[in-house]
Amino acid sequence: MKILKYVLGIIALLVLVFILIGAFASEIAYDDEITVNKPLAECWAVSQDEDKMADWLVGFEGIEHISGPKDQVGSVSDVYITDNGQKYTIRETITAIVPNESISMTFTSDYSDMDYTLRMADVDGKTKISSSTKVKGKGIFYSSLMAIMSSTIKAQEETNLANLKRTIEANTKDYSPSPAEEEVEQE
Repeated sequence: MKILKYVLGIIALLVLVFILIGAFASEIAYDDEITVNKPLAECWAVSQDEDKMADWLVGFEGIEHISGPKDQVGSVSDVYITDNGQKYTIRETITAIVPNESISMTFTSDYSDMDYTLRMADVDGKTKISSSTKVKGKGIFYSSLMAIMSSTIKAQEETNLANLKRTIEANTKDYSPSPAEEEVEQE
């Protein structure tokens, strides 16, 4: 009987520690950066090309535009992700965009809210790509889970950026505007 009391006491202590982690570490934040040996305009175009997103975003299945001006501030889309056989839908809202420079988005799911910014800058003909992420769990349970999994979540972003670099450097698609598109832009 004493052993059962000790086991239950240890379990209760672990649950308490888990809850306290979520109470004190409700948000995780991290930054990452890569350098790509391609020009800025091409890096931006590849990163925004929906046909290439599955090549660099782990688990990406597709994206569906829901409302607002597509690919502009206020655009809302559902992003479909598969992770270990489990399908998720994450709501993406573009909060700021400066073409060839940066895009900021919020991602909302059942378990977390994320603020994400992807930035690009020309550095001697190469492109420095950096990301900033803040993730907050919804409720104590998910806040605790996010805090415990923070290194795994950051590693996922490192993998995505490494995949983006590989995808950009292997790119053969020409993103230059056609002469007709250039005329429309000048008007």
